[in-house]
Amino acid sequence: MTHRRTGVDRTRTLRSQAETESLAAALALALAPGDAVLLSGPVGAGKSAFARAAIRARQASTGLTPEEVPSPSYTLVQAYDAGGVEIWHADLYRLSDPDELVELGLDEAFTRAIVFLEWPERLGEAAPARALRLDLRPDPAADDVRQLRVRAAGGGWDAALAALAMADAA
Repeated sequence: MTHRRTGVDRTRTLRSQAETESLAAALALALAPGDAVLLSGPVGAGKSAFARAAIRARQASTGLTPEEVPSPSYTLVQAYDAGGVEIWHADLYRLSDPDELVELGLDEAFTRAIVFLEWPERLGEAAPARALRLDLRPDPAADDVRQLRVRAAGGGWDAALAALAMADAA
């Protein structure tokens, strides 16, 4: 792990779908309202699968039956309850104009919910300064293998980074 004045930057290989889901679950349990996880990578990189695993794990941890978590590609935003904590899953791929962000209510969600957001580059200047950025890249030689780059900015990510480190050790 590299510590810089601007945050944390770390890369690792996820060797299977199960490993990716395990990491997402560990991270989900360490997040709190106001935490934004920005998921980037090409189409098919596993952004929605990562968010889905995290949301379902968080719901299960509160005793709720995990919901189906479809990709929000067409609805742009889906909201979920996780035992009194609201989780938003947003996909900005089809966003046609940055002004639409106001209509989605993301600015408010960033302050009161856990947000998993795909295609964060579409946020432009509206991107939260405090965010955990996860960049997923598929390995062209192996279907379920992903390269994951984790960058934490803005402070307050100790619990999330510890969860990711524990997942490394598992």
